[in-house]
Amino acid sequence: MPATPLCIADDTTFWPWHRWPEFHRWPERERTLVVVPLAGSADWGLGHPLDAEETVLMGVLRETSLRRPAGLRLLVVPPVRFVLGPDPGCAFAVDPPLAHGLLAELLGSVAAAGFRKVVLYNSSPWNEEFIAVVARDNRIALGLQLFRISLSGLGLDLHPTRSQSRRQFQTLVTALTGQEPDAPPAGLPPPAPRSWGDERVYPLPEPPVSLEEARAAGATLLSTAAGRLLQLLHEIDVRHPLPQGGKILPAQP
Repeated sequence: MPATPLCIADDTTFWPWHRWPEFHRWPERERTLVVVPLAGSADWGLGHPLDAEETVLMGVLRETSLRRPAGLRLLVVPPVRFVLGPDPGCAFAVDPPLAHGLLAELLGSVAAAGFRKVVLYNSSPWNEEFIAVVARDNRIALGLQLFRISLSGLGLDLHPTRSQSRRQFQTLVTALTGQEPDAPPAGLPPPAPRSWGDERVYPLPEPPVSLEEARAAGATLLSTAAGRLLQLLHEIDVRHPLPQGGKILPAQP
């Protein structure tokens, strides 16, 4: 019987599908990029289910993994689904100390397995500053070489005020799931100018594109985002390892 998928993933790079003898003989651990996905659950006003973030986050990563050259070694852990979520539309959010501790424990396990390069790969705009803190703290605590990539940097931003791509995000979710989103509520007033600091999530006022249109446009959106992610992973791959194996030595007098 085939294994039940834990998420959208390329089976060849998915950490849980490798047995311990494979890890025992793993070549070039210092060059392998371990990708830690972080996916929130939220209503982003797109008419799609709460796992829309994870659908796009893992869909883009899977496409990237399938397109990667043979020399780019990847390992992908299951997505971390308990992250920050300050907006009322967020579900299953945890407070910062708990989220930080969860990632510190996960990264400690990655370091104990002998891997040194880790990519924190994030979907939510509410967690961009958070992963910067996690990267800094665990660089110091564990000596890991940590990098950060968010979907906003790939042209798929969900932020309610700065984003210019929420419509494209909605279209890509439709294409990946094959499910049309719910239409916006009837009689929705046109968006009013926001006051300073207003970061509430409002539904997209325009009707969504059809499933057929989404499939056509989604293929281009997926290819573009995967190409950007692949380029970033290549840049990380060729970065030199940290000196002294990541150890932070005392300053010399």
